[in-house]
Amino acid sequence: MWRMEVNTIDNLKGSHADMLDVIKDLRAMMTKEQLSIRPNAKTTHNLICELAEKMKGHMSEQDKSIYPDLLIHRNPKLKSMAWGFLNGQKPLRKQFDQYYAKWLKNCDFKFSDEFIADTFEIFDMIEDRIKREESILIPTLETSGMTMQAV
Repeated sequence: MWRMEVNTIDNLKGSHADMLDVIKDLRAMMTKEQLSIRPNAKTTHNLICELAEKMKGHMSEQDKSIYPDLLIHRNPKLKSMAWGFLNGQKPLRKQFDQYYAKWLKNCDFKFSDEFIADTFEIFDMIEDRIKREESILIPTLETSGMTMQAV
């Protein structure tokens, strides 16, 4: 019988909450007026780099702790859901990797209009992904009974 650690779901929810909080703060901070104030620009710069690292860690953690067991699970619904999420994250990963390479490679960038537009597009993609995980992945894992026993 396959068993997922109880902490996996809690960690996933915590990661979502952290990223959504940072995105909310960054959306408010990323205006020309706010970014023209040097301490605000420095804080924004640091938060974007932190968010990028959180996102990379979040995807890596899912790849290790959630999807491998779901992909070989005997329940076809869970297996299908896992494939759907993995396939759905390919465009996000690709765009995120391109964004990271273009703007955050060394966390040395300028707050150009193009950067701000690209950043908001990434925020939208992350928020959409989190909404899907919160509305489909997590409830399915919770109601499947697989999260009830710790390994």
